[in-house]
Amino acid sequence: MSMTTELPALLPPMLPRLWAFALRISGDRHDADDLVQRACLRALERAHQLQPGTAPLSWMFSIVQSTWINELRSRSVRNRIGMDWDDLFLETVADPAACTPEQQAMNRQIVQAVQRLPETQRRVMLLVGIEGLSYNEAAQTLGVPVGTIMSRLSRARQTIGALFDDRSRPVATRRRQ
Repeated sequence: MSMTTELPALLPPMLPRLWAFALRISGDRHDADDLVQRACLRALERAHQLQPGTAPLSWMFSIVQSTWINELRSRSVRNRIGMDWDDLFLETVADPAACTPEQQAMNRQIVQAVQRLPETQRRVMLLVGIEGLSYNEAAQTLGVPVGTIMSRLSRARQTIGALFDDRSRPVATRRRQ
C-alpha cells in the first residue's frame, strides 16, 4: 500500500496534535481550524511527496508550519504571530485537574516565559518540548539543520532559565546587577 492511499487513514488520529500546534503558532482558534484544514488538503494533494522513512506526523507539522508562513506572507502582518496564552491554552499544556494550585501557577509562568521567546526559538520549543519531536524531526519540520535546532533550543532554555532565576532572587539583589 502506498502512502497516497494510507494518508487518509493516518490523518484523523493526528488532527488533535495538528490543531494544538496550529493554535500555538497562530494564536487564534479560527486560524487554527483553517490552518489544519488547508494543511490536510495540501497533504492529501501531495501525499506522493511523503518520502519513505519520514514520519507522517513530522511531515504534517512541516506542512502546517509552511502553510502558516504562507498565510502570514499573504496577510503581510508578520507581527500577528504573538498570542495571548490564556487559561484555555494552558489546558493544552498541562492537565489542570492533576495539578496543585502552586503547580498551576508555575505552569502559567512557564507559558508566559515561552510566549516571550523570539518566534524561531518558540517554534523549536513547541515542537521539541511540547509535541515531543526529536531534534531531527524538528529540523525536518522547520527545514533547518539539526545544529540550528539544538542552538535555538539551548538559547530558549537559557532565556527561560534566566527569567526564573531572576524571579527567585530578592528584589534588592536584582537591582545591583
